[in-house]
Amino acid sequence: MAIRSIRSVGALSFDALRASLASGTASVRGVVTSVLREAQDCAAPVWIGLVPAERLLAQADALDARIRAEGAAAFEALPLLGLPFAVKDNIDVEGLLTTAGCPGFAAAPATRNATVVQRLLDAGAIAIGKTNLDQFATGLVGTRSPYGAVPNPFNAAHVSGGSSSGSAYAVSTGQVAFALGTDTAGSGRVPAGFCNISGLKPTKGWFSAHGVLPACRSLDCVSVFALSPEDAWQVALVAAGPDARDAFSRTAVPARLRVDALSALRIGVPQPLEFHGDALAEQAFAEALAKVEQLGCRITRVPFEPLARAAQLLYQGPWVAERYAAVGAYLAQHPAGADPTVSQIVLGGATPLAHELFAAEYELRALQARADAMWADVDVLLVPTAPTHPTMAAVAADPLAPNRQLGHYTNFVNLLDMAAHALPGPFRADGLPAGVTLIGPAFSDFALAQLAAMLVRTLQPTAGVMRMPLGPAPVLKALPTAAPVRIVAVGAHMSGLAFNWQLQERAARLVRRAHTAPVYRLYSLTGQKPTRPGLMHVGAAEGAAIEVEVWEMDSAHVGSFMAYVAAPLAIGTVELADGTSERGFVCEPRGVAPGTPAIDITRFGGWRGFLASLPRTA
Repeated sequence: MAIRSIRSVGALSFDALRASLASGTASVRGVVTSVLREAQDCAAPVWIGLVPAERLLAQADALDARIRAEGAAAFEALPLLGLPFAVKDNIDVEGLLTTAGCPGFAAAPATRNATVVQRLLDAGAIAIGKTNLDQFATGLVGTRSPYGAVPNPFNAAHVSGGSSSGSAYAVSTGQVAFALGTDTAGSGRVPAGFCNISGLKPTKGWFSAHGVLPACRSLDCVSVFALSPEDAWQVALVAAGPDARDAFSRTAVPARLRVDALSALRIGVPQPLEFHGDALAEQAFAEALAKVEQLGCRITRVPFEPLARAAQLLYQGPWVAERYAAVGAYLAQHPAGADPTVSQIVLGGATPLAHELFAAEYELRALQARADAMWADVDVLLVPTAPTHPTMAAVAADPLAPNRQLGHYTNFVNLLDMAAHALPGPFRADGLPAGVTLIGPAFSDFALAQLAAMLVRTLQPTAGVMRMPLGPAPVLKALPTAAPVRIVAVGAHMSGLAFNWQLQERAARLVRRAHTAPVYRLYSLTGQKPTRPGLMHVGAAEGAAIEVEVWEMDSAHVGSFMAYVAAPLAIGTVELADGTSERGFVCEPRGVAPGTPAIDITRFGGWRGFLASLPRTA
């Protein structure tokens, strides 16, 4: 089957598609027409329902008109303008049935969009339709659907992964630019690993679940599939954020996690590793670890026992009762429309007792404490996305065991309130993808996306079944902060310099490059061994304008950042050339007093100019 749609305009990445639309070499109508043709012709059971063509083309024409009228400004106002996307069929799209893989479940079409869908539409993206899934999002294989099993796009004899099977397949084959899935136990990561694409599993509550049919409501996350980590992150920036209609919604406070320098990164790897006898999967992950070590990362083995025990609680503990609370009554009353394996799992959730839930909660709290302590020794975890890649035949012969194996490295993540980002890794010797997943503490989403974008260029620099080459690693836009505090960086904290990692670790973002008002002098407090610059306010008569950068971080991280500021440096008020003032690095007079090694470097215009003046050492 020929692969067309967004590939037909030669633009698979977000940036490439936007460039084609902006230059006029492609139109949104042309993209939508190609996507619809591909979706209708697709041989695999990927799509469950499509938005009516006339509605999509009207939306496309309106966007084309806006591009003609506004040019580049249209793309600034609508960051996802013209990007076609798919929606897993347990997420509401206005006018379409939400079947969750059960044809008789939806009594009527959705009357409104899920919050995440509406946010994407408001950003100019185009929802094409609904994709297949393991029924009621219960499964990691992609075969538990009356609409048919979604095959692996690389080898149809193997599973695509679930439960977000159709969404991952649609992205991998270039039918859409990105897709929404959900992830409770790994459904937004396993399909990404099996389809050679990226899967962003956000921190619980960062994406609204309003308009999403629950699987386990306290654990569910809407996830993003895209060809690259940076494209997935662009979607996340639009889709995420608090929602008063979702009782589990949370406001992000970015975790402290340094990823600016791979050589300083401490990567935790589970001990022992488990591949369920799959030597090819084991070999592929060993190759990934070797490549990561070659980049200078430090590999640390961490005990897997507390994570494994948490994973067992998801299906072997009382949390399965949440699945029963969501759809158990329906399955009990309509057994004919149920997948037998799904029905067996969900109806089993009717039996746990209340005291069992409390006992499991107590155990989970203890496991959470052990998991949280792990972050003192490692920055992120790196795990195989899945320990093996079963065939369709193996799943048909035993619907439970292969599925259980696939959750080995995924089931614990939401229970322990972690974020994750799945990315392509080295291919197996049999030609199948073998993804890896980065895992970090809650709200480490930005750092994980940054790190994934850097690592994927070495681990697997092509994406999807069409093997789209990935270009140089981009600089990702930082996560907006709820209560930002601005800091003026004067010297080694500026972009690319020695102490900039202290800002990066706190997910700070560069607001602008600027100059001070002409009332300062700049010193190197350590003479010709430049580690500490000092900015002194001396007045207009003796002062000059000094190059600076204005950074912004969440107020929750200011205290830990201030701990790095040692005398004679301080955080004071810095006057800028545009007449504004911000908090920033200043120097106490004692730092430049006679007898100190301080030297006046004002004539160089800033710290970068001073560094450039120094003789290069061999």
